[in-house]
Amino acid sequence: MKMMTPQSEAELAEIIAGANGPLCIQGGGSRGLAVEGEVLSTRGLSGVELYEPGALTLVVKAGTPVAEVEALLAAENQRLAFEPMDHRGLLGTDGEPTIGGVIAANVSGPRRIQAGAARDHLLGVRFVDGSGQVVKNGGRVMKNVTGYDLVKLMCGAHGTLGVLTEVSLKVLPRAETAATVTLTGLDLPGAVRAMFAALGSPFDVTGAAYVADTYQAHIRVEGFRASAAYRSAELVKLLSSFAMAEVREDAESLWQGIRDVAAFQGREGDVWRISVKPSDAVELVPQLQADALQFDWGGGLIWVLVPEGTDMRARVNVPGHATLVRASAETRARFGVFQPQPGPLAAISEGLRRQFDPSGILNPGLMG
Repeated sequence: MKMMTPQSEAELAEIIAGANGPLCIQGGGSRGLAVEGEVLSTRGLSGVELYEPGALTLVVKAGTPVAEVEALLAAENQRLAFEPMDHRGLLGTDGEPTIGGVIAANVSGPRRIQAGAARDHLLGVRFVDGSGQVVKNGGRVMKNVTGYDLVKLMCGAHGTLGVLTEVSLKVLPRAETAATVTLTGLDLPGAVRAMFAALGSPFDVTGAAYVADTYQAHIRVEGFRASAAYRSAELVKLLSSFAMAEVREDAESLWQGIRDVAAFQGREGDVWRISVKPSDAVELVPQLQADALQFDWGGGLIWVLVPEGTDMRARVNVPGHATLVRASAETRARFGVFQPQPGPLAAISEGLRRQFDPSGILNPGLMG
């Protein structure tokens, strides 16, 4: 299928205004989501508009590769604190993740428990709505006549309200070092209790995850070297009652694997992502009947590997959201990618889509 790749915001607006059918909006195509319609890619909208390291502010076009953004920030000893996941290994896709795709999907990694989600670092957006109108909100434009907080609305809308052309982000300094306390030989209830204890401590934990295949829980602290050493040592004392605990100072690849769910890569089956209260994780897990499990965010995010065609939503009997991340097109069509919304919320969402995309051409059907 032909891919349209506009090279400017004006060209993008012209394409959308003249569209006579549905459009499949893509960034780098690395997340594998596709809907009916002509493919409209933002890859041509690439480049840094403004970077002020002293003000911790970055303004960048939506099609800019994430790797390019991270390299730019690293040169100034800064980073995207929300630690966005790279889906390619898990999904078997290629392409190049873009910063617009990250924001459109609100992609947030292990550091979310301490630094917040992608949307918490988003200062402003520019986008083209379903009528071909250019809209901007946040950043230097602090109020919009619609009355909506468009910055928050666009983050996680997956291109159904508009096509991002530019994002303004708050960036943060890189930590001098990181230390990881690994606990070995834990079952899930023990791991959840240990993660709760770590997160409830005064030691500013920036990662708390459990990989069921290895029976290991991992607790991360970051900061100045002396501070990280002190806090990790104190965590060993605190957590040794749960299991054998040891400090690992060089665990960057470990956390990258947790972020990107490396434990599931190359394995057969469907992958679901379930968000629940961490306190519900222990009760929920036996019902999932999973082939493999990984827990992040202190137990609030559960990655589940199950046989193809499994309806995980039928097994989740606690409040939460189950998103189908990897499956065949037939399974995605049968169950839908996203958790169905309750009636009142679905009505609000549909009203927003009618307001911003009156013809229903932007990623139609993707979010209900």
